[in-house]
Amino acid sequence: MVSWRRRPGPGLARLWGLCCLVLGCWRSALGCPASCRCSSWRIWCAEPAPGIASFPVPQRSAEGDNVTEIYIANQRKLESINDNEVGFYVGLKNLTVVDSGLRFVSRQAFVKNVNLQYINLSRNKLSSLSKKPFRHLGLSDLILVDNPFKCSCEIMWIKKFQETKFYTETQDLYCIDDNNKRTALLDMKVPNCDLPSANLSNYNITVVEGKSITLYCDTTGGPPPNVSWVLTNLVSNHESDTSKNPASLTIKNVSSMDSGLWISCVAENIVGEDQASAELTVFFAPNITFIESPTPDHHWCIPFTVKGNPKPTLQWFYEGAILNESEYICTKIHVINQSEYHGCLQLDNPTHLNNGAYTLLAKNEYGEDEKRVDAHFMSVPGDGSGPIVDPDVYEYETTPNDLGDTTNNSNQITSTDVSNKENEDSITVYVVVGIAALVCTGLVIMLIILKFGRHSKFGMKGPSSVISNDDDSASPLHHISNGSNTPSSSEGGPDAVIIGMTKIPVIENPQYFGITNSQLKPDTCGN
Repeated sequence: MVSWRRRPGPGLARLWGLCCLVLGCWRSALGCPASCRCSSWRIWCAEPAPGIASFPVPQRSAEGDNVTEIYIANQRKLESINDNEVGFYVGLKNLTVVDSGLRFVSRQAFVKNVNLQYINLSRNKLSSLSKKPFRHLGLSDLILVDNPFKCSCEIMWIKKFQETKFYTETQDLYCIDDNNKRTALLDMKVPNCDLPSANLSNYNITVVEGKSITLYCDTTGGPPPNVSWVLTNLVSNHESDTSKNPASLTIKNVSSMDSGLWISCVAENIVGEDQASAELTVFFAPNITFIESPTPDHHWCIPFTVKGNPKPTLQWFYEGAILNESEYICTKIHVINQSEYHGCLQLDNPTHLNNGAYTLLAKNEYGEDEKRVDAHFMSVPGDGSGPIVDPDVYEYETTPNDLGDTTNNSNQITSTDVSNKENEDSITVYVVVGIAALVCTGLVIMLIILKFGRHSKFGMKGPSSVISNDDDSASPLHHISNGSNTPSSSEGGPDAVIIGMTKIPVIENPQYFGITNSQLKPDTCGN
C-alpha cells in the first residue's frame, strides 16, 4: 500500500512567512538580542551564546510598558544592573537573573519599577548588596542563595529581611568572614552594626498662626545614621540642622495653610532605616473666605465657607438683629476639610418678608470675622416681578447645626415669627369652613328624613290601610280595620278589605280556614 503525505502548499507557506515577519518585526522593535526570545509581555534570555552583557532596551519606551516578566540565565557577561536599564519596563512584576556573572546592582536600578513583587538573584557573583535598590518595593520574595557574600554590616539588612519574612523554605544564605571561613548569615555577628531608630521631641505639635516652633529628632544606630526631614507641601519658612544629634527643624511664621500637615524624621544607615512622624496643628482666628447670594436648591441656601481652628461658632443676623434659627431656617454644614467648613443658611419657603441683609459672624478664642450678603427671595405680591417659589419643592427634613447650637432664644421678632403667624391664621380659616360644611350637610339630611318619613310603608294612606300583622290572621286576605272610625270603615261588614277608598267584601273558604286561631298560635309560656 502506498502512503501519501501532503506537502505544504503555497498558501501554508505564505502564512508561515507572514508569522515569521510579524515576530521578526516585534523582535527588531523591542531590540531583542539573539540570545533572547521576546514577546509583548515576556523576555526570556537563556542561551549562553552569543550571550548578553546588559539588559535588552526597547527602541521606544512605550514598547516595554506591557512586559511583566524578565527571565535571564546562563549569561556570564552580564555583570551589573545599572541605572534606568530596568526602568523601561514600568509594568515589570517578576525579575529573575540566575546562574550569571552579576556582581553589582545600582542603588537606582529599580526606582521606576514600583510593581516589582518577585526578585531572584541566585547563583551569581554578588559579594555585597545595598538595601537602597529595594527599600521602596513591596517585595513578597527576594531570593539570594548561593552568592559569595562577604560578612559585613552592608548585608546585615538581608539578615533582618529574612527574619521578618515568612518563607515556606529557609534560604541557605552564607557569608565569608575575614578568615575566609563560611558562616551562615543568620549567625553573622558584626560589631557596631545595628538598625537605626528615630524619636521626636514632641509628637503633639501645636502652634498659633504667626508664631515659630522648633522640633528635635534624636537618632541612634551603628554606624551612625544619616538624618533627613520629610516636609511634603510645607508652606511656612523653615530651616533644619542634621549635622548634630539630635537634629533640629525650625518652622518660622507658621501659616494656617500648614495645619494638618505631617512632619517626619528619617534615620538611615546601611543596615536599614527608621522613621518618626507627627502632625502639625495650627490654631488661628476664623476667616469667612466665601459667601454668596441665596440660590434655590431643594431649599433656598445662602452658601458660605469658613476657616478656623479650633472650630468656630456661627451666628446669623437679619437686618442687624439676631436671627433665631428654627425648623424653617437653620445652618447646615455639608463638607469639612481639615479646618475648613463649607455650608449654607437653609431657608424653607421664604417669602418677601424674608428679603433683606443677612450677616454671618464666625468666632473662636483667637478672633472673629463677619460677612454680609443681601438676599431677595420674592417681590411684594402684586409687583409682578421677582422669583416665584413653588412650596411643593421643599419637602426635605432639616437637621440641627453641625457646628453646634447657634439658636438664640431671645424675644426679638424676626421674619420667621411673621411667617409662623400667617400659617396659624390660615389654619383657623380652614377649621371654620370645615365646621360650617358639616352643619349644612346635617341640616339637609334631617329635611330629607322629615319629608319622606310621613308616608306609610306601602304608600297606603291612613291607619286603616295597614295590613295587620297580628298572629290571629291566618289568611293572607284576612284584614280588619283595627277599629278605624272613618265613615267607610263600617260598610261592607267585618270581612272586607279596604283598597284605596273602596271597601271590597271577602268570602272565606271554610275548608281553607279550618284551622282555628288557637291552633296557629304557638305556646310561648310552656306548661
